[in-house]
Amino acid sequence: MGTRSLYRAAGLFLLYVLLLLFASCGPVVYTSHAGPPPPPWFYPHRVEVVRYVYFPELRVYFDLRTHSYLYLEGSVWTRNRELPSRYRHPDLNRYRYQRIRGYEQDDIKPYDDQSRRNSGRSNRTRDGGRIQH
Repeated sequence: MGTRSLYRAAGLFLLYVLLLLFASCGPVVYTSHAGPPPPPWFYPHRVEVVRYVYFPELRVYFDLRTHSYLYLEGSVWTRNRELPSRYRHPDLNRYRYQRIRGYEQDDIKPYDDQSRRNSGRSNRTRDGGRIQH
């Protein structure tokens, strides 16, 4: 009987250690292409397929697949591994960002045009839906 309870205790201890290891892993990001891990400011809360992250205050996208930033130079979208000096800020962790789910194209212009066209639209009006004259 003593040996059986010893094996049971050892098995429970091993199970406990494995659970602790898996619990400390955190969330997982899945991208369709293998590559280096996401930058430190990107920490998702669940498994999801994401290629782009958008910083609305800066109007800058980050491509997780190529690890490059996309931003406007005049009217042309430019892709670069570093932001130009006008965008450089000490810490992107301080900025709000949005995960762009389901958009996998290399050209960000069509997505940006569509999202800007649809932004700001709402069915709600002020004063609880009453029309002001």
